[in-house]
Amino acid sequence: MRETATILDIPVNPYTMDEAVSKLTGDTLSQKINFVVTANAEIIMMAQQDAAYKKLLQEETDMILPDGAGTVWAGNYLGYHIPERVAGYDLFLRLLEEAAKRKIPVFFFGGKPGVAEEAAEEGRRRWPGLQVAGCRNGYFSAAEETAIINEINGSGAAMLFAALGAPKQEKWLNHYAAELKPCLRMGIGGSFDVLAGKMQRAPKWMQDAKLEWLFRLMKQPSRIGRMMALPKFVLEVRKEKRKNKS
Repeated sequence: MRETATILDIPVNPYTMDEAVSKLTGDTLSQKINFVVTANAEIIMMAQQDAAYKKLLQEETDMILPDGAGTVWAGNYLGYHIPERVAGYDLFLRLLEEAAKRKIPVFFFGGKPGVAEEAAEEGRRRWPGLQVAGCRNGYFSAAEETAIINEINGSGAAMLFAALGAPKQEKWLNHYAAELKPCLRMGIGGSFDVLAGKMQRAPKWMQDAKLEWLFRLMKQPSRIGRMMALPKFVLEVRKEKRKNKS
């Protein structure tokens, strides 16, 4: 197995997409728990500003995958071998495909009211036989959380996809780790919106050209503040390489 990359103190597992899908599907069928994070540059930079989030990523996760060209570049620049990007949305779709084939029940948690249901319906359309054990939107109060956990656990789902946005989704999944029954717990950001057709994804040529960030910025100019994490990330990675050399 390839060496785990450490990028700004965050451990990143250099799996390929096929390797990640195979391991996570197999582990779920074997009832082995996996708390999965797909880490792009923005998430790694969030961890630099949030000590609790950094500690969670370092100590509580089972697999952190390189989501984003920036994470792949950083790992390889620092001397590790990260073979490819494992985008969270693409991994989500691949896992739904495997779940449909192997009759693994899934739960969609998060998004605006109605979006999880629309995403689930599109999932069933694409992969006939997909067993959606339940759906729940991401708008809730602290008083409702016990009922949500009971709903998830009572559904019989073995894969839980949480679309609450980072870092909220990871913090929520970790906070209730001991109570949740699904074997796979994975935060997927805005993936329900994309699958439901509410949000457009960058064309493949822009993804291949590593310009997905530009497409998001064009569609959502309000993201400009968040996008400033990217140049900061590059500077911090370069600084880390200089420190490692000295």
